[in-house]
Amino acid sequence: QLQLVESGGALVQPGGSLRLSCAASASLDYATIGWFRQAPGKEREGVSCFSKGGGITKYADSVKGRFTISRDNAKNTVYLQMESLKPEDTAVYYCAANTALVGWCAIVSDIYNHWGQGTQVTVSS
Repeated sequence: QLQLVESGGALVQPGGSLRLSCAASASLDYATIGWFRQAPGKEREGVSCFSKGGGITKYADSVKGRFTISRDNAKNTVYLQMESLKPEDTAVYYCAANTALVGWCAIVSDIYNHWGQGTQVTVSS
């Protein structure tokens, strides 16, 4: 069972930056990865994803141009670099993985079968 552990969440001022990490218990070379977030009282929202091999990346319109997904295969870690943070970015952020998908990704939670426990990001002055 692939285990994912997120870290890096914090309280940050509007306009600030933050990098979230998602450490995996096994190689992510063969996994499609997604980042999601859930704000209090709201449904889980897809943020970003990249396909197995990294050929395809996608971003939600709300974060496009501000967030960047990446990974370090040597460290079995996926990152979400977040810039120009806004109060509406406040949420618990989750990473997710699917090892069966090939060549595509989607920021839809139903396709992912491995999830981390989440890390809190709060954007406030």
